[in-house]
Amino acid sequence: MIYYSNKNIVIREMQEDDIDIFVKEELLQCWHSDRSKFLARIKDQSNGKCISLVALYEGHPVGYVSVYINGLDDYINKKRVPEIVDIAVLEKYRNQGIGSILMDISEEVAKHYSDEVWLAVGLHSGYGSAQRMYIKRGYAPDGTGIWYQGKQCKQYEKGITNDDSLVLFLNKKLRQ
Repeated sequence: MIYYSNKNIVIREMQEDDIDIFVKEELLQCWHSDRSKFLARIKDQSNGKCISLVALYEGHPVGYVSVYINGLDDYINKKRVPEIVDIAVLEKYRNQGIGSILMDISEEVAKHYSDEVWLAVGLHSGYGSAQRMYIKRGYAPDGTGIWYQGKQCKQYEKGITNDDSLVLFLNKKLRQ
């Protein structure tokens, strides 16, 4: 299914053919990548748990995102609200509006299920552009502080690593 199309960019559902392209490109830019994450997204999509989208730029897969209808993270899943998960645009295709279009479509998808949408953003500098984008789009911290490996961190807690598992939950009202 096509969700968006303009002169250069098409947003469509993720397909198994996209996986090897993303794994190869992400490894080339020194990201942790493997097929299992993408296979899980496609399986969850076929089971109706999420809608996984791919951005094509001039016909080439360059970005992706998934919208989990009732959340993927345990914390959000208990709330039974949509969660935007794992948005990514390959570095060489950034600053062309692709991430914003993926977010626009993700929010439109989420609107069909709830008047709010949630996401978790990593806290290390690799997530800096995502952090800025979410704040500009009206996302706000939910007030629970930071979470590590799926657990809420206590004040002054030790043993936390600034890796991809250290996150802050943000939410946004989609309708006023």
